[in-house]
Amino acid sequence: MRITVLAIGSRGDVQPLLALAVGLQKTGRHRIRFAAPDNFESLVREYRLDFYPLGINTHNLIGARDLTTGLESGRNFLLWSLQALRAIRPMLALLMERTWLSCKDAETIVFSYIGIGAYHVAEKVGVPCYMAASVPGLAPTRAYPNPDGVFPPLPLGGGYNLLTYFLSRQILQALTGSFINRWRREKLYLSPIPFGKYPYGQLHGRPMPVLGGYSPLVFPKPSDWGEHIHVTGYWFLDPKSDWQPPASLVEFLESGQPPVYVGFGSMANRSPRQTTQLVSDALERSGQRVVLATGWGGLEKANLSANLYALEAVHHAWLFPRVSAVVHHGGSGTTGAGLRAGVPSVLVPHIGDQPFWAQRVAELGVGPQPIPRRQLTALRLAEAITSAVTDTGIQTRAKSLGEHIRAEDGIGKAVEILEGCNQ
Repeated sequence: MRITVLAIGSRGDVQPLLALAVGLQKTGRHRIRFAAPDNFESLVREYRLDFYPLGINTHNLIGARDLTTGLESGRNFLLWSLQALRAIRPMLALLMERTWLSCKDAETIVFSYIGIGAYHVAEKVGVPCYMAASVPGLAPTRAYPNPDGVFPPLPLGGGYNLLTYFLSRQILQALTGSFINRWRREKLYLSPIPFGKYPYGQLHGRPMPVLGGYSPLVFPKPSDWGEHIHVTGYWFLDPKSDWQPPASLVEFLESGQPPVYVGFGSMANRSPRQTTQLVSDALERSGQRVVLATGWGGLEKANLSANLYALEAVHHAWLFPRVSAVVHHGGSGTTGAGLRAGVPSVLVPHIGDQPFWAQRVAELGVGPQPIPRRQLTALRLAEAITSAVTDTGIQTRAKSLGEHIRAEDGIGKAVEILEGCNQ
């Protein structure tokens, strides 16, 4: 079967779908095309997948000054989304054209929730379509409010929770509806979607399947979700068999007690030097060694102490089981990797769904209370790290949860669902 997997976003958004695509390819029963932003080409080709560039570079977009300000401040996600849409608007026509070209000859389409153009292509060509979700917020439920960061998680009951999904859908349509309708008319020759109607819950007259790529142990499937919504377990991308970590990193790990990992993923900031100094001060206060991942997060490598090893990126699946705790922004992918490793997590949420994951980590008892980015200080971070590496209860719960998550086969279950629904 010809399958296009379309993923848009940061590495945390793209990598789980890449893991799923690799799993589909390994069956030998499918031809996989992986469509993603241009900056992921080298990563995708490492796994010998057919790569289709979408004509955008999300690394550059997220690093843009206006967007960096929003990420750093932790302000309302809706305002940041408006800025993001304004930044990408000149590229939307190219993105939609590449979406069409990458998906038009597929027999099945799987797309991340940001890549909604794939849904309209599936409608046009009449093929099955699956929305891949790394966050349990794409299907309304009375169990909890939408975790997209637009509306606060107020304790107002199921009615309020449902309302947050309805309003979030209306906002999405208000932001994208006019452009999508113009594209539908002029390129796909489809009728426009009526104002106020959210199209992405149904396709070809049936509920559109949703694949939740996270563990039911972390977020169980709510009782008011239908059978078309699946919670499969995480989709982890492990290093290739011939991958080797940097020799200097191995030497650092072996030279003392397991360090703490610190990295904020794609969460860029305007003051990398100050943020790096804050992290360094916190580690000195806590007496811990640290592996600092600078990544897209705008951290610096300059003037680091001997107890701090810096690198741009490393496979979480390899590194996390070798550290004493992980400090990160709370993106869904990094959160899953930390839980899988069975080590305590210290979350510093910035924006979007990150506070949702951060609170869940605390509720599971596998990490201390989160520290919102705008409240981050060296003292607070040092106290949280000390709690994570000394609290035996946190450590025991983290180890147990990690063992259970490692026993899951999220990719295998997702492949089984995809193949079963297409028979």
